[in-house]
Amino acid sequence: MTARPSIENLLGKASWGYDEADPDLIASCFAQDARMSLRIGRDGELIGPFEGREAIRTLHADSMAAQTDQRRHNLSNLWFEKESDDEAVAVTNLTLLSIEHGTVKVLSSGWYRDQLVHRDGSWLIADRYVYLDLPY
Repeated sequence: MTARPSIENLLGKASWGYDEADPDLIASCFAQDARMSLRIGRDGELIGPFEGREAIRTLHADSMAAQTDQRRHNLSNLWFEKESDDEAVAVTNLTLLSIEHGTVKVLSSGWYRDQLVHRDGSWLIADRYVYLDLPY
C-alpha cells in the first residue's frame, strides 16, 4: 500500500499532539465529521461516541488539563484490516507511559482501530475506537 507511510505519519502525529499537549494538532488529524469512542477493560462501558472534530478536540483538551504528568503514547504492530486508494482500517497497539517526578511508569496498554479516509489529498481519521486494558 503506497499510503502506508502517510498513514503511519498521521497516526504518529496524533500521538505527538497528545504528548505535547497540542489539542489543535490532534484535531487536525481527524475529519470534520469524525467520531471517536473508547472502552476501558473488556467489561467497561462504551464512552462516547464523540461526534465531530471539535468534540474530539475538546475531549483531548479537557483530558490534558487534568493531567500533571508527561504522557508518551507508543504505537506498535501496525497492520491493516482494509486498504484501498480512498479508505483504510488500521489497527495499532498502544503502550501509554507517564513521566512524573523523575519516574517513568506504564499507565495502560491497549489498541486503536482507526477508519481512515483520503480526502483532498490527505489521510484523516474518520472513526477512532480506543480500547484500554486498564484505566489511567
